[in-house]
Amino acid sequence: MKIKNKILLGVVIIAIFLISGSVLFIDNEISEKIFNPQNTVAKSLNTTMEKEDSIKQVIPLNNTYNISRNYSSHYDKKGNCDYVVDGDTIDVEGVGRIRFVGVNTPERGDNPGYTDAKNFIKELCLGKTIYLDIDDKKEEDRYGRVLAVLYVDGININEALLKMGYAEIMYMPPSEFYPYDWT
Repeated sequence: MKIKNKILLGVVIIAIFLISGSVLFIDNEISEKIFNPQNTVAKSLNTTMEKEDSIKQVIPLNNTYNISRNYSSHYDKKGNCDYVVDGDTIDVEGVGRIRFVGVNTPERGDNPGYTDAKNFIKELCLGKTIYLDIDDKKEEDRYGRVLAVLYVDGININEALLKMGYAEIMYMPPSEFYPYDWT
């Protein structure tokens, strides 16, 4: 009886060893398929991780600033940012000049913070796809600029300007947006 138990125990141990070895083999096979640099899934994953890392360098996404990410599919227009005018105005291909609604950054000249705000927007927007939620109550300002909330990689750029200290609230009704909600 004791010999049968030892043999049975040995068989169970060998079976466990074989099963775990085949699981490791399967895991390695799956890992190779997913993380092979030639694989499109891996390329997409790496690109997404690189975008996340580049944004984290510009905006420390932590509880200190509490900048939200809105992956909402709602946007009115989108296009590539091809020029940054200043901290609250950019040009978007196919759309035109965009004025960030609800915020105001320092103007050109000797105004402290102008360069910081402009560089912040360059880092986040220049050469990237911009998603625009255009103000439904007032689509353009008196200079013909489109008034909108901008999203890049899910980040509300208008809100980020405020929370990072590069802008002040500039609420001018009528507006669909209430920037006090961003602070």
